[in-house]
Amino acid sequence: MSKSKLLEDMKQNPQKFYRSPSDVIRDRRFSDAERSEILAAWENLDGAQPAELQQVQDAQKEMERKRAEADAEKQ
Repeated sequence: MSKSKLLEDMKQNPQKFYRSPSDVIRDRRFSDAERSEILAAWENLDGAQPAELQQVQDAQKEMERKRAEADAEKQ
């Protein structure tokens, strides 16, 4: 399976590939932007429970924090 096909499948059903949203952050097969897309797709799933949505939002904040740290190190 190609990386782009895998990414599209993950965006369609992230719960099939990951146990929790925090697992998306640790998946180094994808760039930060691609991981953000997966998390955004997870957030928009129909039937997502409030606790699960909170985990997605927490993971997105963690991604943003890591990105800001990396940007600060570059300067």
